[in-house]
Amino acid sequence: MADTPTHTARFGSEMPPPRGLLEDVLLRFIHHRVGMIGAVIIIILLVTALIGPTLAPYAPNKMNFTSAFQPPTLEHLLGTDDFGRDILSRIMYGAGVSIRVGVVAVGLAATVGTFLGMVAGYGRRIVDETIMRSMDVLLAFPTILLALAIIAILGKGVNNAMIAIGVVYIPIFARIARSAVLSVKQEEFVTAAQALGAGDIHILWRHILPNILAPIIVETSLSLSFAILAEAALSFFGLGTQPPDPSWGRMLAEGREFLNQSAWIGIFPGMAIMLSVMGFNFLGDGLRDALDPRMK
Repeated sequence: MADTPTHTARFGSEMPPPRGLLEDVLLRFIHHRVGMIGAVIIIILLVTALIGPTLAPYAPNKMNFTSAFQPPTLEHLLGTDDFGRDILSRIMYGAGVSIRVGVVAVGLAATVGTFLGMVAGYGRRIVDETIMRSMDVLLAFPTILLALAIIAILGKGVNNAMIAIGVVYIPIFARIARSAVLSVKQEEFVTAAQALGAGDIHILWRHILPNILAPIIVETSLSLSFAILAEAALSFFGLGTQPPDPSWGRMLAEGREFLNQSAWIGIFPGMAIMLSVMGFNFLGDGLRDALDPRMK
């Protein structure tokens, strides 16, 4: 009878079972304030891009010259532009353009760049040198200048802007993937898979890729912010989204002529770009710290 309380106390003091890796990462991200702020901004941006056209109070290209240059009012919450078009509606439609360009361009860059980086890091020296010297050539050009050169070849338009932005960011993902592969391929589980006769494709897909996803995910989030900036810059110069379709960069270009007269025409699209870039950067910071096992 005397041993019962002791046994009960010992049973009650047992440690809880350890958390899984995914749960641990999720908890670290939830407690990362900057990352959560970024996640909230991105969720709002995604919702706006998906259902914004349905909720927009006006058609994005509906002109009303009697309401031109109208400041923010209850009728037009963010005012109107020189054609009397509702700025809020055009911003909501423009969110879809920015998200589509960013996701497609970065998806292209991440897929091709990661593949090339894995092949370079795992392959023979001549393969590594060939791929990475090609990436170095692309990196030698400033980002916007390289995108402008590609669009000069392909022509204007939002689809060509996606391709140009994607090509520009391929070398970044290739270098990150290669660096991660060089570290992972020295691990014992890779050596064991090679000793068991596993093929190179099997090793890359099943053993190496899952272990290099963390830096790829972080870079994807950060690259999305730069892709939105690049799309805005190309549209600003008239090389991306073509009028009358709404785009934040295009709206910014249209509003620069009226900054002294009607500043809201350019200010609100600029704020949309700034908040989107800030959101993806904050999200990237949160993911970087959450995926780092040293961050407890």
